[in-house]
Amino acid sequence: MDDKHKLVIIVGSVREGRFGPMVGSWVADQARTHGAFDVDIVDLARVEIPLALPAVPPKFAGADYPRPAGMAELTSALDGADAFIVVTPEYNHSYPASLKAAIDWHFTQWTAKPVAFVSYGGAAGGRHAVLHLENVLTELHAVTIRDGLAFPNYFTTWQEGRPLDPEASGYAKTLLDQLAWWAGALRSARETAPYPA
Repeated sequence: MDDKHKLVIIVGSVREGRFGPMVGSWVADQARTHGAFDVDIVDLARVEIPLALPAVPPKFAGADYPRPAGMAELTSALDGADAFIVVTPEYNHSYPASLKAAIDWHFTQWTAKPVAFVSYGGAAGGRHAVLHLENVLTELHAVTIRDGLAFPNYFTTWQEGRPLDPEASGYAKTLLDQLAWWAGALRSARETAPYPA
């Protein structure tokens, strides 16, 4: 029996020339090395994510929520996940509209599941984006992980697809250890009783 947790890494930026896929790839390598996860990368640049939403929120529409056909793979990945890592840049002290739209098109997919964050940007390293994401995902009954990764000034602190900081892998392990613990605890809880959302 495979007891690994299903981890979905979401690359949140869709901007031309974006750095997110490089960060997502490095994080995926760290998660595979960690050993507790089956890893899937979801790149929002490859998903149809309209900004206009249906009249009835997904919380109330349930399985009948009318999502675009191009979103089916994303929805399926979120449904099947035990845990998430959101890779986000910081745009104007927040996170990209693509990421907000992807979150808003869903509801139960986040419920009682852990979410960790890996951010990048200028001097703040994307930390403002993460603060906003924590508020949003808490509203959706997700559990946010305290120890994230932030990469300030990524344009000078990465080389050949990896961070120059020799401690980065150690910080990633701490994040993944916490994420694995929460993934196991919350999966057991969801299997024992429905979450009272």
